[in-house]
Amino acid sequence: MLDFHSHLIPGVDDGSKDIKMSVGMLDMWKEQGVDFICATPHFYADSNSPSRFLEKRNTAYASLMEALQQTPGGLSSYPEIALGAEVYYYRGLSSCEDLNSLCLQGTKLLLIEMPFSGKWTDYMIREITEIKSMGIIPVAAHIERYMKIQPSGKIDDLLDTGILIQCNAEFFLSAKTRKKAFRMISDKTIDFIGSDAHNLTSRQPDIGPAEAAIEKKLGPDALHHVRKNESLVREAFRAYKARGGKE
Repeated sequence: MLDFHSHLIPGVDDGSKDIKMSVGMLDMWKEQGVDFICATPHFYADSNSPSRFLEKRNTAYASLMEALQQTPGGLSSYPEIALGAEVYYYRGLSSCEDLNSLCLQGTKLLLIEMPFSGKWTDYMIREITEIKSMGIIPVAAHIERYMKIQPSGKIDDLLDTGILIQCNAEFFLSAKTRKKAFRMISDKTIDFIGSDAHNLTSRQPDIGPAEAAIEKKLGPDALHHVRKNESLVREAFRAYKARGGKE
């Protein structure tokens, strides 16, 4: 089981506040059967540069790895962690020279959080297309959140760019949204599922319960498309590690 979207890395954004919380979150993932986590802390270009963001993220990650090595089971008893970012869209995103460095390690997948306020413009949609033309594969974070605030036509415009789609596990667990969520995963509209976990309480890891709900309602084959995409991520990340972390 793979979690494509999480705020696991301690002290870098509004997610895990410290190493103790991060270890607790990892224990929850492990109990649910999750063995691969994409750590995607928020990146906001108006308050950070890619280089400063990466330095802070990587330093915090190293501290977490050191702490995990000291646990009874050791580092190998925990899920694999691939580093990435949740990049908040900003005008000129496609011109960022360091955009590749914000992709999920070993891949060209870039998790993008679209704006919540205001109607998406044609320029925004064009920029997503331009990012694709650069060889980067944009992934829309928690697509279900935008459906509440954007006209359906703008959602369709975004999907028409060929952007990949990530939804949160809560989409399948909420009585208000699960009917639509089941329909979207049946239609193979959803490419990845993430917990968007931030802590141990109000926004805890919940991939296990969500996938159990999907299989109970639709059967295990309903996750075939998602599993195929997850396998590609795993393979790319392990090849990246085998190369010594070189792209």
